[in-house]
Amino acid sequence: MYKQLFQKVQRMWSNRHERIVIVSGLPRSGTSMMMQMLNSGGVPVLTDRTRSPDRSNPKGYYEYEQVKQLPNGNVEWLDGASGKAVKVVSSLLEYLPETYSYRVIFLRRDLQEIVRSQNQMVKDLATVGADVSSMELIQRYQTHLSEVIDWLDQRNQIDVYYAYHRHIVERPAIEARNIQRFLQVPLDVCAMQQVVDSTLYRQRT
Repeated sequence: MYKQLFQKVQRMWSNRHERIVIVSGLPRSGTSMMMQMLNSGGVPVLTDRTRSPDRSNPKGYYEYEQVKQLPNGNVEWLDGASGKAVKVVSSLLEYLPETYSYRVIFLRRDLQEIVRSQNQMVKDLATVGADVSSMELIQRYQTHLSEVIDWLDQRNQIDVYYAYHRHIVERPAIEARNIQRFLQVPLDVCAMQQVVDSTLYRQRT
């Protein structure tokens, strides 16, 4: 029964919506979780699963490698993204061509939590991060977010819903319904909220 409902939602989505759904935000802000929610809710997602799950994202990253080529003008893949959801980090949003229409779900999270989560990821991967203080990084992120939000406000072809990471974790049912209203399509909101795993919210202020 669940499989039939999932397939019905996907057919309705494909038939009624041609906009590209963009899931965006800073790294470690919950974009992978949102992609999982959309996928479970019935929205087709554009991902190649090149990046394997790890301790930081045990359910996967839901990334699409060609997104990284946006600054180089590689936008042909967007023709195949119509009616689907794709993850685009906030720093690459400005390279989206104006010839398409988008619904952007932009993830917001406490910047201290983001920096702590990034630092933990660096430790888990045993890699060397840039020598930048947490306070300096937070200030950079604040400036970046201000610029990105201003840019989004000026784009006529983009509608934006700002989803807050803590709200999603603490009240997933409400946020799933909010996203359904924003996307204007029937979704399996029960399946969406079941994706949220509060035990993975390890960096809290």
